[in-house]
Amino acid sequence: MLYFTFHSSRMIHVSNRRSLHYQHGAFTDLVFYTVVFLALMNSCRAQSEVIVPSQPVVSLVGEDVILPCHLDPVMNAFDMTVEWARPDLNPRFILVWRHGEELETIKHPSFSGRTSVFIDELEKGNVSLKLSKVKVSDEGGYKCFMPTLSKASTVQLVVGAVSSPVVQMIKNNSGVLLECESADWYPEPEMFWLDGEGNLLSAEPTETVRGPDGLYTVSSRVTVEKRHGRKFTCRVTQRKINQTREKHLTIPDHLFMLPSPVVICAALLFIPAIILDETVSLLIVRLLKVL
Repeated sequence: MLYFTFHSSRMIHVSNRRSLHYQHGAFTDLVFYTVVFLALMNSCRAQSEVIVPSQPVVSLVGEDVILPCHLDPVMNAFDMTVEWARPDLNPRFILVWRHGEELETIKHPSFSGRTSVFIDELEKGNVSLKLSKVKVSDEGGYKCFMPTLSKASTVQLVVGAVSSPVVQMIKNNSGVLLECESADWYPEPEMFWLDGEGNLLSAEPTETVRGPDGLYTVSSRVTVEKRHGRKFTCRVTQRKINQTREKHLTIPDHLFMLPSPVVICAALLFIPAIILDETVSLLIVRLLKVL
């Protein structure tokens, strides 16, 4: 009986120790997993990258353009500082988002009223820049910087300007002279002449003039004969911005027509008659003055 009591007491004591050990172990596990969770959260935060396109963004003059930039993994950027800058400018800032608003006073004056972020998208990690009414001078590298993350990436903006060519046809002794001109291009384009089957024609060297606004005017001339056909194309292209403009034309038959031999002979006979008539008239006038 004494043995039973002693054994029972010992069993209770051991059971309590195991219970305390279990509770202590559970608490330790809770702390461990909490620390791991926080560490993972911080790790995700630290590993967020600023992502921009690897290829340049192309925009035409006068258009609105979006320079993409986002955080990956996604983070809420609404309460973070977002900086867009052009390192080649002074001041360099294009847009600064801080404390839930854009700071207009510190941005470069040429971008005043032309930049914005997508406020509703900031919570999704979208910190893209919208640039309105693009100018030629906007071309360059734009740095998307997140000071909180100490991460930045640069996206290149290529600006283009285009216009339709204008063509004139002038009759000359050797055929028809075609003149093509196209103004307000950027970057500098190339100009070609094509026949009706799409073959390149041998034209005079292209003339290029750059205006004070930085835009280019190009012109070219080519003389064609009836053997070349009647349909032609003036093509202006800029490969960097993947833009092409064309002007198609058809030369009327009468521009290729030569004067017939009969007409030429009549003209040769008529010209001396005109000269003789003018000479006689002049003599009569002089006689009248003498009388």
